[in-house]
Amino acid sequence: MIRMKLNQVAAIQQLNFDLEKRMLTVFHDGQTERIGSLLSELNMDSKQVNSEQSDQAIDTNSGAAERKLLWAVLAINFGFFLVELISGLLAHSMGLVADSLDMLADAIVYGLSIWAVGSVISRKKKVATLSGYFQLMLALAGLLEIVRRFFSFEQQPDFHTMIYISAFALIGNAACLYLLQKSKSQDAHMKASMIFTSNDVVINIGVILAGFLVLLTNSKYPDLIIGSIIFLIVTNGAFRILKLGK
Repeated sequence: MIRMKLNQVAAIQQLNFDLEKRMLTVFHDGQTERIGSLLSELNMDSKQVNSEQSDQAIDTNSGAAERKLLWAVLAINFGFFLVELISGLLAHSMGLVADSLDMLADAIVYGLSIWAVGSVISRKKKVATLSGYFQLMLALAGLLEIVRRFFSFEQQPDFHTMIYISAFALIGNAACLYLLQKSKSQDAHMKASMIFTSNDVVINIGVILAGFLVLLTNSKYPDLIIGSIIFLIVTNGAFRILKLGK
């Protein structure tokens, strides 16, 4: 969000992020007030700590290795989106369908992060807006379907498929997390990707647990509950993406 917001300032030469300390270092040549104003519009409670002359060399590395790794993670997420969506529909599992949309949401965010390097700002904002609305539409449709299934007779989800597919996705996300951590990159996009993938691991475990609860209780409700939680997470992510279009 910050990269896309500040991309319109030609005076900025480099942005260095420290996510743990919530610190941003901006290397720029003038337009200090405009930079501060744009950051304030994001409502992140930003404030300027200091401003000083710097003789630090600007990093002109294109980050090809990081982008290549992000492309790989994006492909894995999109692949699991297709696998979980089809499996979820066949197994009548809203948990798997919801998890597939979470995978799609992450793939969209990775794509926007990669694309943040190039293209004009107006086009980026348009894509972010369309992606956010698309993701929000899918999440709301999923929540409505869950409400319908709560109050109607529905076939019990196939817990075997829930457990096996989620375990498969868990292995894939664990592999992605290993690759991201192995890169030891300090880039903000890479660190954000680690956070997204860690969240996916937790969600996969939740769907597996829901599958076992379906088996033990002989009920559809554990699947609907975990599906509701994931859809709400996806909805929150959609609203955050929509902020990029403002």
